[in-house]
Amino acid sequence: MKVHPMFADIRFEPPGPGPWEIEKSHFTRPGSRFGADALTRGLPVGFAKGMERYGLPMKGMTMSMVNGFAYAQMMPLGLPAGLASRLGSGPPPKPVMWLLFRLHPEIRARFERCERVFESKLWRTDLQHWDRVDKPRAVEKHLALQAIDPATLDLQALRKHVERARAHMSEMITLHHLYNFTVILPTGDYLAHVCEWTGVSTGEALSLLRGTSPLARGIAIDELEALAKALRASEEGRAVLARQGHAQGVLDALMAMPGEVGAAARGYLDLVRFRSIGYDISDKTAGELPDMLVRALRAAAEEDRGKDALTARDEKEREIRARVPAAHRTQFDELLGEARLVNRLRDERGIYADSWGTGLARRAVLEVGRRLASAGKVEDLEHAADLTLDEMFALLEGRTGPAAAEIAKRALYRATMTLEHAPPWLNAPPGEPPPLDVFPAAARRAMKAMNMLMADMTADHADVGKPSETESSAARVKGLTINAGVYEGTARVVLDPADFGRIQKGDVLVTRSTSAYFNVVLPLLGAIVTDRGGQLSHAAIVAREYGIPGIVGTKEATATIPDGARVRVDGATGEVTILAAAPSFVAEVAL
Repeated sequence: MKVHPMFADIRFEPPGPGPWEIEKSHFTRPGSRFGADALTRGLPVGFAKGMERYGLPMKGMTMSMVNGFAYAQMMPLGLPAGLASRLGSGPPPKPVMWLLFRLHPEIRARFERCERVFESKLWRTDLQHWDRVDKPRAVEKHLALQAIDPATLDLQALRKHVERARAHMSEMITLHHLYNFTVILPTGDYLAHVCEWTGVSTGEALSLLRGTSPLARGIAIDELEALAKALRASEEGRAVLARQGHAQGVLDALMAMPGEVGAAARGYLDLVRFRSIGYDISDKTAGELPDMLVRALRAAAEEDRGKDALTARDEKEREIRARVPAAHRTQFDELLGEARLVNRLRDERGIYADSWGTGLARRAVLEVGRRLASAGKVEDLEHAADLTLDEMFALLEGRTGPAAAEIAKRALYRATMTLEHAPPWLNAPPGEPPPLDVFPAAARRAMKAMNMLMADMTADHADVGKPSETESSAARVKGLTINAGVYEGTARVVLDPADFGRIQKGDVLVTRSTSAYFNVVLPLLGAIVTDRGGQLSHAAIVAREYGIPGIVGTKEATATIPDGARVRVDGATGEVTILAAAPSFVAEVAL
């Protein structure tokens, strides 16, 4: 992919010695300058605390932004910082690792903790803590910040509010990643065992988790289902929802209704309108896309499509369980039960933590942008995301700061650069990880579980799943199947969250990758196709929850499939076929 001529001279220099890997699980484009601070501060803290709590032998990671892209470096435990950062060729020799793991006091303490993790099923304790303490506390903090309207603040108060919003965003990113291993360890442990016992693929094994991540069927699912139930029982409510015209007017009318419909509409919209549908403050919030919200509510008011998928799940479970050796079936039941127990946290920790925190930070930054645009300091209020906090208030206070043209150039860079323009590694990639047989038993089990998930999450399925030239054609793309079934519908190519407003019920979402924050539009979809991702990607979870066809890792779907084309998605073969080109003119579907 060609670089915009204005940025042809961009060079990627490593931020330090040792291997640095680009972070591709969350971002497909450069992040904003404002959001970079919250990310690089918040993510490593949560990641390191989680690794320590679960007895894993790593200090954590360091993260640095290079030309707007996040690069991370894993930091081994038990090695001097200078040496650890220079290990680009892999770990020390196996005998040295064996001794290190058994003699180093801190590593030994970690491995002892790892034994207790499995004995006590620590993830159960942590899930309870999330439900009783961390999630309610996060919601309370969100609502307290949400209650402050930045537009009403004077300049000094606005700066304090923006600083508070940035700190809150960072805290919520930390909270998200603090719970990484609460999900990863029991899920990976289940996968490692069942795939070894039966030879099934990770996709088949993960299909048994269907129905255990309700948030994959929509943000604030309890409130959404309460509103859908109220609408089904109210003829007047359904009439309001079916109104043609301005979407925000439909939402306002629903919230103004007396009785259950109005209360449920207010409860739902208060929870979703400030949630980001991306990972950065440059991404829209759900409330900024009222057309999308109205269409999603109309779809949610219909019957739940996930019910049929549960029947298929139960049949698949019986099939896989029969392939497990009889001596291991009790353990299979236990492992599956633990994986199902924690699975909901995969989406919850994002939606109730950094999705909301990021959206509230965006609201604060947009108020800065509004004032800067009014003063002629930026060309577009959205460009405020491309300023640091100090630059924002230097400009607002009349001090020296970047010119509007320079800020616009930053915004153009962020809009045109993608992962394809950035090297996957800075310096040499790391060598092979330590062999599993140097770990004590419990740590070996944990590392097998980690490897099972991380191999899928970090692998570039865009390359793995790419078809050969003989398999490809202008009318077809191929990728990794994540849920079976065949569906025909209109392709809706979404390159930016702002494109969500164009999604109609029954469309095939074609996008680079999805996140938990896409959930608000999911009731609309007939199938999902992504450029990136694997069996553990969010797109895969969504396809399984809904029982809709899904294909990931195509690499080229967004570049090959025209927006508006009619396509067939075959979840069994992993193929997307273009059946008819997009019409030259597609009338907008009126609300």
